[in-house]
Amino acid sequence: MIAKVHHEAVSPARHFSGFKKMSLALIALPRPVAQSTKRVAATCCCFSTTQAFCEIRNLARMRIVDNSAIGKAAAEIGKPPRVINVYNKKNVGYLGDKVLVTVKGEMRRAYIVGLRQKQKPNVPRMDTNNIVLVDDNGNPLGNRIHVPVPSCLKGKGGDLTKILSLATKFV
Repeated sequence: MIAKVHHEAVSPARHFSGFKKMSLALIALPRPVAQSTKRVAATCCCFSTTQAFCEIRNLARMRIVDNSAIGKAAAEIGKPPRVINVYNKKNVGYLGDKVLVTVKGEMRRAYIVGLRQKQKPNVPRMDTNNIVLVDDNGNPLGNRIHVPVPSCLKGKGGDLTKILSLATKFV
């Protein structure tokens, strides 16, 4: 059994995003057969991933900014909470929206208090996507918020007033 391996660089016209080189392997079958029936296997030498979304959709990674016990435990492990559901019609989360997240295998409700995505004028843009965990009644699980909270949340009302009472800094 004879196997021939041929390496060749792919021209820029046929260059896939992130792929720098492709190797083509021509593998001869155990029995002698015609040249046209040889199999061609293409393998990739490197791969690339897509850029992360800056908006809050399903499976977006978040950061818990209150001092709840489950939030501290998730930060110690280094496994960030992920969004399962956004409670609005567009399924895209904005400041003050309620989301359902999974933290250490448990489903918890939370409110968004900081976003990385582009904001309206005079609304600050944060470095991370921040949430504050709440229980089913809307009461916060922690008793302090570690990061500054946008002051535009004061006009939203609802269960956010309980969260805003925990904040020490506003921007």
